[in-house]
Amino acid sequence: MNPNENLIAKFYNAFSNADAKTMSECYHPKVHFIDPAFGLLKGEQVLKMWEMLILKSKGDIKIEFSNIKADEISGSARWVATYNFSKTNRKVINRISSEFIFQDGLIIKHTDNFDVWKWSKQAFGITGYLLGWTGFFQNKIKEQALLSLKKFQQTK
Repeated sequence: MNPNENLIAKFYNAFSNADAKTMSECYHPKVHFIDPAFGLLKGEQVLKMWEMLILKSKGDIKIEFSNIKADEISGSARWVATYNFSKTNRKVINRISSEFIFQDGLIIKHTDNFDVWKWSKQAFGITGYLLGWTGFFQNKIKEQALLSLKKFQQTK
């Protein structure tokens, strides 16, 4: 594996070991993170998001990753997160595709993509099945995620 592939593997190995500190060491200080649940996060927000997600899981999250590919500029990976969603305690198996941009040997841009409707069906049951595909419901998910992050940052 080349250095950037090793960096991606280091990130996901740290995640699977609930090691937010090592995960944060993989990111450039000016990192941008984008996903369907949080939207765009920058810098310290990204680090706090991973820390919050790890703490909320209480060690009950399983991370599996594969298909790591990278060159000097960009990379990608697939990963699966299996956990109980904290608000409903429903089991979620989220299949995620990630893309990365590197700068100075670190991740400067990280984009996660997943099917929000599939996720919401698992996380919210019938409500997610009926409404998870709507922009309204997806915006509510994002609002709640950002509010949780804001509250978490205020306690740290």
